[in-house]
Amino acid sequence: MMLPIPKLTGRPLGEWFGVLIGVASVSLGAAGLAVTRYLVTASDPITLGILRWGIGFLCVLPVALVMRVKWPKRSDWPAVAGLGIAFFGCFFVLYNIAMAYTTAARASLAIATLPLQTMVVAALLGLETLSARKVIGVLVAVLGVAVALASGLSDAPAGAWRGELIMAGSTMCMAFYNVWSRPFSQRSSALGFLTVGMGAGALALVAVGLVTGHVAVLGTFGAPQWIAGIYLGVGAGALAFILWVLALERASPTRVANTMTVNPIVASLVATQLVGEPITMDLVVGMVAVFVGIFIATTEGRKA
Repeated sequence: MMLPIPKLTGRPLGEWFGVLIGVASVSLGAAGLAVTRYLVTASDPITLGILRWGIGFLCVLPVALVMRVKWPKRSDWPAVAGLGIAFFGCFFVLYNIAMAYTTAARASLAIATLPLQTMVVAALLGLETLSARKVIGVLVAVLGVAVALASGLSDAPAGAWRGELIMAGSTMCMAFYNVWSRPFSQRSSALGFLTVGMGAGALALVAVGLVTGHVAVLGTFGAPQWIAGIYLGVGAGALAFILWVLALERASPTRVANTMTVNPIVASLVATQLVGEPITMDLVVGMVAVFVGIFIATTEGRKA
């Protein structure tokens, strides 16, 4: 007799494909975290935001126009623009501030609290039903993050806890973005939704940069800084977030958010090569716990 094959989810192909897209998106973004750490000493949070999302928007807009995407409804534009300003503007300014205090690896572990925050936000808003397995998986991942950050504090830069606290707090912006973006994206298209939101965030950052004079900092960049900045805009900006909204269309917000826990691995490897950050044992332990959490939260047990 043939043994029953356990299903990974109620929609095995769609959910798992969404998770894989999320992993690819997070990997590109994690490399961008290490690049941000490299650029932050020669720039400031506003300028880095302008660079990342200005270039990102200029890449995404022509693609959306050529593909003739379905744009958000006129009644949805204020909400979509507001989500874009909150995420591409507020979240990433705080993200850049945090990188001035701590290492790329430790900051990426702080970002790994995103699954827990997304799960809590989705549950409070009544937009996602929680299972015991998803709760256990997310808690395992977040516990690993907490243990890794606490045990490695003696080896961290002075004041690193400030950056990690800012990063963990600002991640709440991304949690709300994950939960609230799905219906708007489904009513239009993933790329149309992303383009409007990213454009709103980029315009807000440029406006602030012009008023405060931060745009002028771009004139001091040399070739290495511009190469790094172009990667932020193209790879960690446009491509990473096209993949992210595609993932949110295919899988639940909590499961997509749980892929963010891959962040420490890629960020640590890139930061080791780019800025010489060491990979310590506490970070390795945290990464192992993160992978265990992803497996638990994105699979379902055998059913009769």
